[in-house]
Amino acid sequence: MIPLSLIQSTAEDLMDKAAIEIPQDYLDGLRATAAVEDGDLSSFVLQAMLENYEAAKEDRRAMCGDTGCPRWYVKMSNDARIEGGPVALETALRRATANATNGVPLRPNRVHPLWRTDHDNNVGINAPEIEVGFEPEDGNWIDLTTVHKGGLFGTDYRMLFPSDGIEGIRRFYLDSLVAFGKRGLACQPAIIGIGLGGSKDTCMVLGKRAACLRTVGDRNPDPRIAELEEDFKELGNSIGMGAMGFVGKSMVIDCHIEVGYCHTGGMQMSVYAFRLSSRRAVARVWADGRVEHRTDPDWFTPYQRRETVEWAAMQEAAE
Repeated sequence: MIPLSLIQSTAEDLMDKAAIEIPQDYLDGLRATAAVEDGDLSSFVLQAMLENYEAAKEDRRAMCGDTGCPRWYVKMSNDARIEGGPVALETALRRATANATNGVPLRPNRVHPLWRTDHDNNVGINAPEIEVGFEPEDGNWIDLTTVHKGGLFGTDYRMLFPSDGIEGIRRFYLDSLVAFGKRGLACQPAIIGIGLGGSKDTCMVLGKRAACLRTVGDRNPDPRIAELEEDFKELGNSIGMGAMGFVGKSMVIDCHIEVGYCHTGGMQMSVYAFRLSSRRAVARVWADGRVEHRTDPDWFTPYQRRETVEWAAMQEAAE
């Protein structure tokens, strides 16, 4: 049984880490980008960002005043047993969110859309979002990933059609990046996530997960999609926009693409920007009290991308 108190204390630690400590993969990507940026203002912004990250970690303060909208991704092993069950787990994560908002502190961004009711703790109706996934692995563990995702702009969706093909995907991608940059909507440089297919809601989920739950340099296991990711990263940095929309070539730190099977008559597409304060933190919590921190959510496993009715690995094991 995984203790509820351990889940909540770990979740509060993760909220602190996500707000303050930039993940190493994004930091490495940002340094590589800064090394080749030749736009005066873009170079200045990139250097200021790097200095700000160091100051935030040293002073234990949030790296950005707008700490976004905290959300949770929970991955459970097939054998996971949680004290109090799933309802208690959700309560622990909501409590951790509220405690961290006042403790880190985080900016209390969450309000009712109509009445603007604010509980001053980032908790409310359907907030924070908690998404749950499963893995067919032995062991009594859960993975907790918190992402502090900006909740305003830097997102777009379009229903494309099969005849639009790769060129249609490329056009919408460029349209989105130009709009983000010209209107200052995405706080670039950013990790760009693209969702393709599924239904509209699935497409949006895939795009957000692609942006937030994969590390810089990671590539889709489908070699043709991996090639598109490389192409789109280069394409995004060729439009003459750099950090915060200034002239330059540092729009995209990386591009990740995830797909879902869709209706035969359509090709849904979403574009997400996980921007310069790339805030995520991960830990695996075991029933024996171990807590293993890391920065890679490892969300998109072969199981999460499975195409078959039965999970082949489990079927082979049964045989």
